[in-house]
Amino acid sequence: MSKSFFESRNPVLNEEKLKSLTNSEGYVTEYQESMTMGGAINKTLILFSILMVTSVASYVMPSMFLLITGTVGGLIAVLVATFKPHTSAVSAPVYAGFEGLALGTISSIYATQMDGIILQAVSLTFGTLLAMLLLYKSGWITVNQKFRAGVMMATGAIFFVYLISFIGSFFGWNMPYLHEGGSFGIGLSLVIIAVASLNLLLDFDNFDKAAEAQAPKYMEWFCGLSLMVTLVWLYIEFLRLLSKLNRD
Repeated sequence: MSKSFFESRNPVLNEEKLKSLTNSEGYVTEYQESMTMGGAINKTLILFSILMVTSVASYVMPSMFLLITGTVGGLIAVLVATFKPHTSAVSAPVYAGFEGLALGTISSIYATQMDGIILQAVSLTFGTLLAMLLLYKSGWITVNQKFRAGVMMATGAIFFVYLISFIGSFFGWNMPYLHEGGSFGIGLSLVIIAVASLNLLLDFDNFDKAAEAQAPKYMEWFCGLSLMVTLVWLYIEFLRLLSKLNRD
């Protein structure tokens, strides 16, 4: 099965988006509820629960229909939330539901290639999440403007590579090393995983900034969505890496 760039997603929330939300349509009056860190964490857990339910269902009954439906539906939901953040209370759960359908099928495909790959990828994903959270909370890595710009540029470059690969697949051409094993292919996967991990720091920082700015209540869903997108991306990249390692 060919892999498309749709299997990897970059985060949907950035600092400029946050500023525009809190300064214009996101302006909070004394009569409106504002975002809290606890609320954002709870919303993220709800999204994760939805994703897990549909992922398990799709894993048990994988199909190309679920993969395509989940991928397209998840992408549309992310785009709706990105351009209309106030719909996040609906679009974020919709994303989690659809993305789970795609993720379950993708996981099932990889599971046929290597025993235990799913447990390993899940463990690596949440291990990375915990490690990056500790790094962020300890202050060892400061998310300043230069750091943010660098990570976003690297993320954009990766997205561009996947886009070229996706377009090339229609003409029978594959991006060298992107889906291949060997030292270069494994090294490329490690670089992509590193960039995805750094995006977690941006997500954590956006949680803090949105809460401090007393962003609108719907931003709890929006921030949760952003983190979920990054975690899904990271998980799939770990699947890719483990699959490459299994070939060598």
